[in-house]
Amino acid sequence: MYAVKLKVVDGKIKQTEKSQILYDQFVKSLKDGDEVEIFMNISSASGSLAQISKVHTCIRLLANEAGYTFEEMKQLVKERSGLCVIVTEKGVSEEICKSFAECTKEELSMAIEACVEIGELYNINLR
Repeated sequence: MYAVKLKVVDGKIKQTEKSQILYDQFVKSLKDGDEVEIFMNISSASGSLAQISKVHTCIRLLANEAGYTFEEMKQLVKERSGLCVIVTEKGVSEEICKSFAECTKEELSMAIEACVEIGELYNINLR
């Protein structure tokens, strides 16, 4: 997986030297017949579709490797990234988790980082 943040400078899209190195490594890992998906979106203060897409892709990879369903792994990622709270009403406790669609850029970054941390437990490099 390769993710990058690009910036428009003087009317041209630019990337950092580090991003270029990561891109080159990603390209070298490709084999004939591999398909690559690309999604571009303008970044804003709220979470982007690219971030949500990355979180969902990471969750799918983790679930497949760890033997969880997609929904089970998504719940683990949300809990690990602090997107869930326990609400107690009338002696009954219920866990409520925030939807990725409602998350800020920072919250989605925490979810991506939670995926990376879980991936390390299964020797999956999601960086």
